[in-house]
Amino acid sequence: MTIRTVITGTGSYVPAFIKNNQAFSTSDFYTNEQEPIPNAAGEIVRKFEKITGIAARRYAGEDINASEMACLAARQAIEDANIDPETLDYIIVAHNFGNVIKHTIQTDAVPSLASRVKYGLGIHNPSCIPYDILFGCPGWLQGLIQANLYFAAGDAKRCLVVGTETLSRVIDVYDRDSMIFSDGAGACVVEARENGEAGILATVAQSYAMKELDYINMGKSNYPGSDARIRYIKMQGRKVYEFALLHVPLAIKACLDKAGVTLNQVKKIFIHQANEKMDDAIVRELYALYGQATVPGDIMPMNIRELGNSSVATVPTLLDMVKRKLIPEHEVAEGDVVVFASVGAGMNINAVCYRM
Repeated sequence: MTIRTVITGTGSYVPAFIKNNQAFSTSDFYTNEQEPIPNAAGEIVRKFEKITGIAARRYAGEDINASEMACLAARQAIEDANIDPETLDYIIVAHNFGNVIKHTIQTDAVPSLASRVKYGLGIHNPSCIPYDILFGCPGWLQGLIQANLYFAAGDAKRCLVVGTETLSRVIDVYDRDSMIFSDGAGACVVEARENGEAGILATVAQSYAMKELDYINMGKSNYPGSDARIRYIKMQGRKVYEFALLHVPLAIKACLDKAGVTLNQVKKIFIHQANEKMDDAIVRELYALYGQATVPGDIMPMNIRELGNSSVATVPTLLDMVKRKLIPEHEVAEGDVVVFASVGAGMNINAVCYRM
C-alpha cells in the first residue's frame, strides 16, 4: 500500500491595498552605513523594478493581522477541499514575525498563530494540534513536508498548512530593499490517500547556517541616528542571490532524481517569488544542469510583478492563483508533474516534486 500526500484544496488572501513603485519616488534612502544614497529616488525605483521585476506590492490594512489573513486563506482551502474542519489532525502555520500590530514593530506570537487559526475556524476537536513553524521564506513548503512525514508515519490523515506574513510592518522605509516585501496568506488542505498516482513524489530540505546565517536578519534602521534597539528585516541581497543561484538548482535536481522524474516531465515550477531576475537565473541554471540551454517560456508562473515578495505566502498563493486560472497562460491538469521550491533566511532551501 502506497500512501500519497495529496493537496485537496487551496486558498489565499491577497490584501486589497496596492502600493505601486511610483509611491517610493519621493522616499529618502540610505545605505547600511547610514549614508544618503545620492541618486534621486525615482532613478533608484526604476533600477529596482528592472532588477526585481516588482512593479507593485500588497499591504494589509490596519484592521487585519497575520493570523486573521491566515484564517481567510484557510477557509477558502477548506471550502475548496469540501471537508469538515473538525476532521483536521494538524494545523501548521508558517510565518516569521507573528502578529505585528500596525504602526508598531513588536511581534505577538503567544498564543501561536496556529492556535489563533484554530480558534478563528471554530474548531473544537482537542486532537487537532496547531503549531507554528519558523523556517524563513521556505516555511510553508516545510510545513507541507512535515505533513507528508505525518502521513507516512500513520500519525495523521488530514492537515491544514498555511503561510502568512505582514512584512510591511517590519520593513525599514529608509532601506531600498524594503520595496521588495509585501503581505499576504496562502493555504492548502492535504490528505493521505492510498494507492493513487497523485501526490508528493519526493522532498528535499537543506540548511546552511554558518557564514550564511546572517544573509537575512534583523538590524537597525538605515536612517542616521536611529534607535538601534528598534530592529527591522535586513538582507544582504548580493549574497542571497549568489547563494540561491548556487544551491537551489542543485536541490531541485536532487528532488527530481529522488522522485525518478526527468526535467522534461515537469510541467510547472512554482518557485518562491523573491526576485524575478533571481528566479529566472535559478531556473536557467537548473536547465543547464541537464545540459539544456533553452528554458520553456511557460514553465514558471509568476505573480511577483503585481504582488511583491510575501515570504511564506508566495508559493501557496501562486499555486492557488494558477489553480483558479488567475494567471494568464498558466494552468495545471490532473497528472501534471510540478515542482515547488523555496529559499530564505536560515539559510534554508527546500523542494517538493508533486503529481497533480
